[in-house]
Amino acid sequence: MIELQPAAEADLPDIVALTNWAYRGTGPQSSWTVESYLAGERTTEAALSEDLAGKPGAQLLVWRDAAGELLGHVWLEPVAEAVWYLGLLSVRPDRQDRKLGRTLLAAAEDVARSRGVRRMRMRVINVRDTLIAWYERRGYALTGEIEPFPYGDDRFGRPLRDDLCFVVLERAL
Repeated sequence: MIELQPAAEADLPDIVALTNWAYRGTGPQSSWTVESYLAGERTTEAALSEDLAGKPGAQLLVWRDAAGELLGHVWLEPVAEAVWYLGLLSVRPDRQDRKLGRTLLAAAEDVARSRGVRRMRMRVINVRDTLIAWYERRGYALTGEIEPFPYGDDRFGRPLRDDLCFVVLERAL
């Protein structure tokens, strides 16, 4: 099993670079999860710092290899009694064929489980069919809940289409 560590302020530049590569990267080493329907960066250091400061119960966890290279990261946040939100799961696109995503997801679930969490929730943009299917293969199910996409808030990028929303997935741990 891998060891996840809480992100430090010094980790934020690496986290931002990996997130933007995984979510918006182009070229031969781009991710299969690229959000091609959004333009701009997925996140910034300022946005992550603000989110961490504004949500003191949340954790941004990093996964580094023995040499210190960032392999992935994940956001975990308590949202209700024994229910946490999982977000920003990202792994190096140039190593995605090594099952890093499922390893990171399992480690994040283990962290939550060790803290008494019984359900994990997440939001995925509705048009990300391949990603939704990936999570479903790992035990997550669509709840039927739909949340609006934050049009006009470019924090997550500039939408290139007008039919985006979030679908909610959940899994019992």
